[in-house]
Amino acid sequence: MSIHVKRRRLMAPDIAARKGGEPIVALTAYHAHTAAIADNHCDFLLVGDSLGMVMHGYETTVPVPLELMIMHGQAVVRGSKKALVVVDMPFGTYEESPSVAFRNAAKVMKETDCGAVKLEGGRRMAETIRFLVERGIPVMAHIGLTPQSVNVLGGFKTQGRSVEDWQAIEDDARLVAEAGAFAVVLEAMTAPLAERITDAIPIPTVGIGASPGCDGQILVMEDMLGLSPNVPKFVKKFGAIGAAIDRAIASYAEEVRARTFPAQEHVYNLKSPETEAPVDAVRATKKPKTPTT
Repeated sequence: MSIHVKRRRLMAPDIAARKGGEPIVALTAYHAHTAAIADNHCDFLLVGDSLGMVMHGYETTVPVPLELMIMHGQAVVRGSKKALVVVDMPFGTYEESPSVAFRNAAKVMKETDCGAVKLEGGRRMAETIRFLVERGIPVMAHIGLTPQSVNVLGGFKTQGRSVEDWQAIEDDARLVAEAGAFAVVLEAMTAPLAERITDAIPIPTVGIGASPGCDGQILVMEDMLGLSPNVPKFVKKFGAIGAAIDRAIASYAEEVRARTFPAQEHVYNLKSPETEAPVDAVRATKKPKTPTT
């Protein structure tokens, strides 16, 4: 007799332990059904504030409210079983002070049952990261291109193009690691800089537009599936789901207009009260024609 042992969900220390080991696989997830599919393959799922742009039509991630992150976080936790679920802290919910950050991060973790939160910023957020970690909240850091700062950066710009810029970014990585972050996302960063940071810090680096030398990789699921019309250079489209959806909807519309859908196998029939045998729904409800002279 075999005994089924339920596999526990991965936790932040499990991801931290992967430093220098087997590459970490991650994707964003915003719904229960896609989370369930990705859960079979990913080590962690990020409920990214990118959902504001991908799902809700915002031009940037800045307008995303905390309540929206919580709602999508709940869906992803319900849909997944094995992967660590990390929820982004949206703009304006953690920058003011460590205590405000703790209040909002605790709300996210209590209401979603996620395993960690992610916040953007290097040296300026080191104190906040330490404050949260000391109070029981695992934190994933995010440096390089930080989309919530797009209005300060002047757009979505690659970081570390000039060697003169490297030291500040390297300091960001070192300081978030020292503050207690269990991993750090490196976004839109030149490959040599990402590799240098990966070699220098003791926590895993997760690249998105960085380097294959990072300890792991993450992409926005809709981007890599071919659902997003415009994607950054660093995205490889592993599927063409957008085109497949377009074809399916076009076929549906054509059949509806031609009245070939729904067909007989898609409709419900009545039953004869005498024989309980199915009777064609249309014939049973049609009134007999009045004879004409």
